Amino acid sequence: MLSIIGASGNLGGATLSALLSHNLLPPQSIIAITSSNPNSDTWGSLAAKGVEVRHGDFDDPSSLESALRGSTKLFLVSTPRIALDFHDAPEGEGREKHHKVAIDAARKVGVKHIYYSSLAFGNPSKAGVMRAHVRTERYLKGLGEDDVKVTVLREGLYNESWPLYMGYYDPKEDERGSVRLAGDGKVCWTGIEDLGVGNALVLVAPGEEWEGQTVYLSTPPEMAKTMAEIASMVAKGRGREVSVEVVGRKDYETYYINEKKMDPGAVEWWSSTYDALEDGECLIDDHTLVKLLATRGKKPVPVEETVAAMVTEG
Repeated sequence: MLSIIGASGNLGGATLSALLSHNLLPPQSIIAITSSNPNSDTWGSLAAKGVEVRHGDFDDPSSLESALRGSTKLFLVSTPRIALDFHDAPEGEGREKHHKVAIDAARKVGVKHIYYSSLAFGNPSKAGVMRAHVRTERYLKGLGEDDVKVTVLREGLYNESWPLYMGYYDPKEDERGSVRLAGDGKVCWTGIEDLGVGNALVLVAPGEEWEGQTVYLSTPPEMAKTMAEIASMVAKGRGREVSVEVVGRKDYETYYINEKKMDPGAVEWWSSTYDALEDGECLIDDHTLVKLLATRGKKPVPVEETVAAMVTEG
């Protein structure tokens, strides 16, 4: 049995859909774990896919133990509660706290292989968004092979997430002609649907094929685009001038905190992402995802297509 924690989210949902649409696993062999209650739309939507739905909450270790019972594999999608990471959260208090709860629950009930969704930044990384991932990866790799097998999936930055990197840009309503950023650099943008297929194929492969590996799933370097290039795509799609202005971290933080009235903890945590972009951390020279997609007759969706769709369709 394969359990997915985060099956109702973007990445987990795409992975579940790929498993089913490509007939990689029968629905009765998949457990979708959600913090939602049985009367919710989320629960109903998952159940309609024919998979077994169970309740599990990072804040309740016993619920995760119950939800994971009978599983041999776990796909652990990182928790979306990013506020845990703000204000330089010390070791054990960031998002890794939730990840460790799930990992320990899986170990306790006898899960044999854990697949963890990380991000495709460099190693080491300057990005604050990577701190919890790195801590989780370190915890997983510290477990003995007799304990549980581990595969880390470093997922390419989503095509669909470009607005976050482009100054929290609203694809349809934003009126800014110039967007302030703390830095820029090439990014191997990767579609969520493509990542779902890549994840699914890794999950159903014999465990020893990916055991003990850190696997990068992203588009190749020749498809990478900078934020300046993304801005040009947005300008073309919206029929108006849009560009980026690199102002450095201090000015970036001051602007978004004071002028845009954003949460200082969130802005300061996020601003370090641009140091990583400047260093080329997200220019990933790896064709693993391309090869996996090819086995299903697919090619990666270029970010140009995603941007065009988002600015014209919303």
